Amino acid sequence: MENKLTHLQERRETTLAGGGEKKRQAQHEKGKKTARERLEFLMDEGSFVELGVFTQGDLEEASSLEIKNPGEGVVTGYGTIEGQTIYVFAQDFTVAGGSLGEAHASKICRVLDLAAQNGAPVLGLNDSGGARIQEGVYALNGYGDIFYRNTIYSGVIPQLSVIMGPCAGGAVYSPALTDFVFMVQQSSYMFITGPQVIKAVTGEEVTPEELGGPQAHTRDSGVAHFEDDSEEKCLERVKKLLSYIPPNNLEDPPRQEPKEPELDAEELVNLVPEDTNKGYDVKEIIRRVTDGSDFFEVHEEYAQNAVVGFARLDGHTVGVVANQPQIMAGCLDINSSDKISRFVRFCDCFNIPLVTLVDVPGYLPGVQQEWGGIIRHGAKILYAYAEATVPQVTVILRKAYGGAYLAMNSQAMGADISLAWPTAEIAVMGPEGAVNIVNRKEIEQAENPREEREKLVKNYKEKYANPYIAAARGWVDDVIDPRQTRNKLIRNLEMLRSKRENRPLRKHGNMPL
Repeated sequence: MENKLTHLQERRETTLAGGGEKKRQAQHEKGKKTARERLEFLMDEGSFVELGVFTQGDLEEASSLEIKNPGEGVVTGYGTIEGQTIYVFAQDFTVAGGSLGEAHASKICRVLDLAAQNGAPVLGLNDSGGARIQEGVYALNGYGDIFYRNTIYSGVIPQLSVIMGPCAGGAVYSPALTDFVFMVQQSSYMFITGPQVIKAVTGEEVTPEELGGPQAHTRDSGVAHFEDDSEEKCLERVKKLLSYIPPNNLEDPPRQEPKEPELDAEELVNLVPEDTNKGYDVKEIIRRVTDGSDFFEVHEEYAQNAVVGFARLDGHTVGVVANQPQIMAGCLDINSSDKISRFVRFCDCFNIPLVTLVDVPGYLPGVQQEWGGIIRHGAKILYAYAEATVPQVTVILRKAYGGAYLAMNSQAMGADISLAWPTAEIAVMGPEGAVNIVNRKEIEQAENPREEREKLVKNYKEKYANPYIAAARGWVDDVIDPRQTRNKLIRNLEMLRSKRENRPLRKHGNMPL
């Protein structure tokens, strides 16, 4: 028995050593941690339990101490993060470049299955050279097995992907199928075809960082949601996100001790300019309403004319969606439509109530927007909000014009409660545009067209550009003092806490994609 125990210990040490000291050192020289070091930093101390420790693709090496690919290039298991059970896999770049083979894929699939069966989030730390070419179609099939599970468990358990090294070719599709993607500056990148292939095919010259680095994906493509300048900061952000979301689709988000906002609610009265052509930072409003003035923004660099993220009200998690008037006047365009609809659907999957702050002059006009499919993309917001069954409260801050008013979760599209500030303007279009169309002949025939136009615009503003017509019809439940916003949100969300809604039976809808 003693010999067997000694062999077991040596075999375990061989596996835990990964690719060996030389390769671990090479990883450190790139500013990167090894897979096990990342898990040690991320998980609660002593909580990680490894699964599939001795998995081997080559069965002849199963009991050997001379193993070509210890652990098959991926560390899998479960543990806790701030007390919450999490399933994880971390690709080990020190072993065959973290390349994915059949056994590597089977370890990931087992973790995904266990996470779904036990109703816990799953977190993937990606650092891989891609498919293990020598395994051919076995490796490709392994990717397919992972993609299938990413899809069928979508909306069942939260799935997070952290890109901590290369992620190229078919490997990028697994993170793309998950709920949130994190990236690290200077060390992570994602692309389907690399710079060399692009140069050979199109003649374009581009660096890996330019093509698929964190800025490219958090700012331009929208593939990634977060970027940080170190692995430590990235993993800390992962922990914070997990604190807002529930472990599965059958449970509510965790509640924390309520906190009053740190910023003064009295300032809400003056944050929205009287001049409707002037912008302001909607995040200043959000932080004067939420617990501790804390707001965990998602997709901060992408489509900045819209703002989405998580916050707490009275200790409960809420998803916040808002127009950003200081960027493109808060117009909805193709990218912001995708950003909002994706976030709304995540919140609806995981029982997170939605708070929508509206100041939108319309959909962005332009040939490129029309040719790019603004109709199709804009319809995604309509679909996402109408499909959502979680509690939904909308607050109209200022402009709410035309189809964009409907898209930003009007009562007609599913808002349970619709509130408005006295500064709200709910209309088919802005006063200037409306007067130009409705009163065109009067303006043209006037002795002083400019004065006549100004008079008509003023009259339109007084008569129509206000919240009271919509309130008179019951489409706005209340016009409130801005300083009451937090209290009104908390009370209405508490009333909606037990909301239940039955929909027609169907396999699934056909969302515009």
